[in-house]
Amino acid sequence: MNRPQSLKYLPGLDGLRAVAVIAVILYHANKGWVSGGFLGVEVFFVISGYLITTLLINESEQHGKIDFKGFWMRRARRLLPALWTLLVGVTTYCALFERDTLGNLRGDVVAAFVYGFNWFQIWVGTSYFSAFGFVPLRHLWSLAVEEQFYLVWPVLIAAVLKIFGRRPMLLGTMFFVASIAVSVYVAKTFEPGAAGSVLETPDHYLSLFGKTVSKVDFLFLGTLGRSGGLLIGSALAFWWKPSMFHHDHPTSERHVVSIVGWLGVAGLGAMLWKFHDVVEGGVDGGSSGYAPLFQGGFLLVGLASIAIIAAAVHPHTLLARRVLGNPILVYVGQRSYGLYLFHWPIFQFYRQFAGRALNVIEFILLFTLALVFTEVSYRFIEMPVRTGGFRAGWDKFRHPRLDSDRDKRQGIIAIGVVVAVVPIFALVSLATARVKLDEIGQSLADGESGVVNVLTSTTLAVSTVTTLSGATTLPGATGATDTLVPSPSTTTLDGQVIEIIAIGDSVMLGAANVLTERGITVDALKSRPFRQALEICNYLKSVNRLGEIVIIHLGTNNYVDQKTLDDIMVPLADIDTVVFVTNHVPSKKWQDPNNALMRAMPDKYGNVKILDWYTVAEAHPEYLYGDKIHLNPEGQTVYADLIMQAIGK
Repeated sequence: MNRPQSLKYLPGLDGLRAVAVIAVILYHANKGWVSGGFLGVEVFFVISGYLITTLLINESEQHGKIDFKGFWMRRARRLLPALWTLLVGVTTYCALFERDTLGNLRGDVVAAFVYGFNWFQIWVGTSYFSAFGFVPLRHLWSLAVEEQFYLVWPVLIAAVLKIFGRRPMLLGTMFFVASIAVSVYVAKTFEPGAAGSVLETPDHYLSLFGKTVSKVDFLFLGTLGRSGGLLIGSALAFWWKPSMFHHDHPTSERHVVSIVGWLGVAGLGAMLWKFHDVVEGGVDGGSSGYAPLFQGGFLLVGLASIAIIAAAVHPHTLLARRVLGNPILVYVGQRSYGLYLFHWPIFQFYRQFAGRALNVIEFILLFTLALVFTEVSYRFIEMPVRTGGFRAGWDKFRHPRLDSDRDKRQGIIAIGVVVAVVPIFALVSLATARVKLDEIGQSLADGESGVVNVLTSTTLAVSTVTTLSGATTLPGATGATDTLVPSPSTTTLDGQVIEIIAIGDSVMLGAANVLTERGITVDALKSRPFRQALEICNYLKSVNRLGEIVIIHLGTNNYVDQKTLDDIMVPLADIDTVVFVTNHVPSKKWQDPNNALMRAMPDKYGNVKILDWYTVAEAHPEYLYGDKIHLNPEGQTVYADLIMQAIGK
């Protein structure tokens, strides 16, 4: 009879956890290093599906039933201590050093505490793919998915075993087919906007209980869309148990299993290297969901993962014993949960903006710091709770037997009171904080009062108006809202020429009020693709409203090609002056090619001038907010001055 390999510890799975968490951390540090590193989370899902289902099957076989309460208590002891430590730590840090963020952080903390962060993020529309903003808890969406799985899975497995009995091939096939069904669902839901639909177009949205939400966020973060990995891991648990193999005596199947495992490694490695979450900067505009990922990619990751797991749990494969089972990977894998929890907020506290890439030195220092926090949490919080050390210590604290123990208790109480003051202050601050926009968000919100959407508006604030008496919001071309400012001195656009029109994205939006005060009509919109300038210019030309000067500052969000620039110049051929403003977006790979194309335009068109904002921003970073893209108040004034000089006003 086969000797069962213990389920209590499978070092190969710890090694796979290590690979997964390292991939995620590298991706979070710098997307350019491992563009598909986020797939490490999918590997975690597959491992969880495999292990949890295996444990539940074994419990049912040994005891004839599944102890739901015992299962949930074990999960709570495993997951809650480190999570609560993180939430208190992040809240305390923000209460001390980032107080303006507390109002926005409150919803994140509550959602993370109840393991609903993925749905909260989908509902409020704070896109997972946004590169901007201070979001120290963004990564907790995946914990919410897993915890929701843990909540229902033992009940489902118990029901399935009761209905179908212990028929591993049938049950494994059922869960495997369910995983394929999830993949088909994701592909079909994604399909209308797959090839070129950008994140700002109507195809990118769907209705969730009457609320319009991002389709890509819904599929990427939602429990249903990400259940495929959990299901395929569960399928493997029915087919492939560690108890199937002789622990002490190698058998012939190990060679086939090794080949399958290495094929899984090759496939997963290729996807980690090549896959993306979204494709940024297409010429047609903005960012779009990466079609191969949503149209079968998650299923491929699941297949590669179960191939590796099959080899990792076999006691006689090289992959299990020497590669994934090596001491370094096992060490990291045992601490992978804490590393995942702590690395992201540490990165965020340092760089502030989610999308700012770390360099190698920054990464080494911050990763080391994350490892220190992880080790402290693992040794003094997580393991004592798991092993019952806290309970023993608490009993000793409550009932001291010696005078020396009583003295220690007095000291511990005194220290505890002092230490508890700061977290209590932080939690009170969190509960009472007002919701505020961050400085960039507030700047852009303020700028909306100085813009007009030419394509939809019928009135235009006269440029001499400097006081705002009210505001009306109109739907913008991409579903956002732009602000029109009515005042006593307004005129209709019908038949009127717009002498100076400035067309831009969020960079220009920040300076909209300053430009408006100087007589410029501003049509600026967040996340605007470059090609939308063609639509605006064609429209103004068709209704005879183009004046003497057109200023275009686009390219923050996507590539532009020569054809688009040439197409834009067709309706502008008779304009006296067309000013193209170069971009300063150092984190984006389209910055230099876009600027090179624009700088060549005066050689081809005699009415084109170039305002080289890139060079100015490089020389004067003090004009920019911390993201190194958007204009702070000083930068807004300088930017407007340079535009006025460029148009000779």
